Amino acid sequence: MPFLHPILEHVTRRITERSAGPRSRYLQTMDAQAHQGTQRAGLGCANMAHTTAALPAADKLVIHAERAPHIGIVTAYNDMLSAHQPFEHYPEQLRAHARTVGATAQVAGGVPAMCDGITQGEAGMELSLFSRDVIAMATAVGLSHNVFDAALMLGVCDKIVPGLFMGALQFGHLSTVFVPAGPMVSGLSNDAKAKVRQQFAQGLVGRDALLESEAQAYHAPGTCTFYGTANSNQMLMEIMGLHLPGSSFVNPGTPLREALTRAALERAVANTGKTGQPRIRLADIVTEKTLVNGIVGLLATGGSTNHTLHLVAMARAAGIVIDWNDFAELSAVVPLLARVYPNGKADVNHFHAAGGMGFLMRELLAYGLLHADVTTVMGPGLTAYTQEPWLPTIDSQSQLAWRDVPATSGDTAVLRPVADPFSADGGLRLLQGNLGRSVVKVSAVAPEHRVVRAPAVVVHDQQELQDLFKAGQLEKDFVAVVRYQGPRANGMPELHKLTPPLAVLQDKGFKVALVTDGRMSGASGKVPAAIHLSPEALCDGPIGKVQNGDLITLDCERGLLELEVDAATLAARSVTHPDLSHNAHGTGRELFGLFRAHAGEAESGGSPLFG
Repeated sequence: MPFLHPILEHVTRRITERSAGPRSRYLQTMDAQAHQGTQRAGLGCANMAHTTAALPAADKLVIHAERAPHIGIVTAYNDMLSAHQPFEHYPEQLRAHARTVGATAQVAGGVPAMCDGITQGEAGMELSLFSRDVIAMATAVGLSHNVFDAALMLGVCDKIVPGLFMGALQFGHLSTVFVPAGPMVSGLSNDAKAKVRQQFAQGLVGRDALLESEAQAYHAPGTCTFYGTANSNQMLMEIMGLHLPGSSFVNPGTPLREALTRAALERAVANTGKTGQPRIRLADIVTEKTLVNGIVGLLATGGSTNHTLHLVAMARAAGIVIDWNDFAELSAVVPLLARVYPNGKADVNHFHAAGGMGFLMRELLAYGLLHADVTTVMGPGLTAYTQEPWLPTIDSQSQLAWRDVPATSGDTAVLRPVADPFSADGGLRLLQGNLGRSVVKVSAVAPEHRVVRAPAVVVHDQQELQDLFKAGQLEKDFVAVVRYQGPRANGMPELHKLTPPLAVLQDKGFKVALVTDGRMSGASGKVPAAIHLSPEALCDGPIGKVQNGDLITLDCERGLLELEVDAATLAARSVTHPDLSHNAHGTGRELFGLFRAHAGEAESGGSPLFG
């Protein structure tokens, strides 16, 4: 048995014990579905005719014979998202390649995919978190035809991968592979983009300059190149063994990307157990150990704070219960090995070129910081994931192969070994106190800014705070308390537009921090932000009793979030919730009342399905 860090062993054991009941029930359901098998074997003739009606004659014959693997494709394609635009032609390519390996493939269904970059600060962002659960449901609808032996999940961005993951787990008896599309090539540096945003916030440049800067940064097909939730998703799918090794950050439209897409289908076919290779189900891959590996990857790379919500909900879809204590205890021992914007100047293309996921996983394995005894789409263990894909030319033909990643990092300003990390911990902290529980990401926060004690400035949405900033009323030390932003209040939109003004004030020398029951995002940056505060204001959380001028201590070093009001005074304060009816109307929000009413708290994933 390979060496395993004792904290990983302890946290995994605790998760396993905590999850015993729901995990057992989940596996029993998956075993029953596997025993039942696909419906093709006993499908009525009319039903089968509907299944194959639009397919070529040769495909009909293969599917009717019921012997060859049949693959269901769930796609999140649209060309509103640059990251998903490359998926447009994947289905036809996958169908064609399936025929060459003796299989067939169909698009089982499409799922919605919204761009958070477009909806930031707009009403549509209030649909964003719940779109994850809609995607999970849509995935289940697609696979409910129950004629498939395997599934391919085509998705990349923020809520899409978690939603696909949650939906696919309800069909965990199937062989399943997640198929990425890769990041766009590098454009304007993230550092330069952030500088223009701050200048715009101060009125130093106009909209034309801001738009030109943003267009130079977001300029081509592929994932946005900063290390936000979308690229954190890709890291997670690889470290959890659901991508092919080294496939997460290969650019779209390249020969290597196309070869990896074909190989993903081949792997899904092989894992059905119908081609002489062992059967590998999604339920066999997603275990307590796999989820711990995912948390470790998030911490070691300084990944998105959104995954303190998403990973919790994703785990619950597999009957596994994780919480913020697990994140915090692992963060204390997992070193930060990557600096990718907003935690550094580099983008994900630089990370990939420096050694990428293969280097990262090899380092973590060598120091007992990953469970090696897991199952992946490649089979048992993680050895394959310490390699990188390439296309050597053999007999005048380019053929996909894997090779060991270089022994040393290609750029230690971006990616480092465990023996020489950027910091000894993962930079994600749990904050607790009389305001509740929240998380803060400190990997991009300078040590001198990690403790803030200042009066509260209380607002009920991010626009109020921006208006105060523009009016010059925030030129002081303060803690911004932005409340009624939780899942039940308004769907928990990201408050990304607060980053530039708060950063400007911090740069001016003021002590500033943010406390909110809402989200920031994968782009959480250099201002300390206690986010996802639970319980939320609408559920009578103490944040609803904070008044302007109250002193608040946000101490990232001690894990403390404290309202400096004595208990008797705080208990005597009454709370009258503001009128939130405007959150329930327009831009489709009427359709999500049921979701808001039944959403779980942030620490349970904020999900109406698995809360």
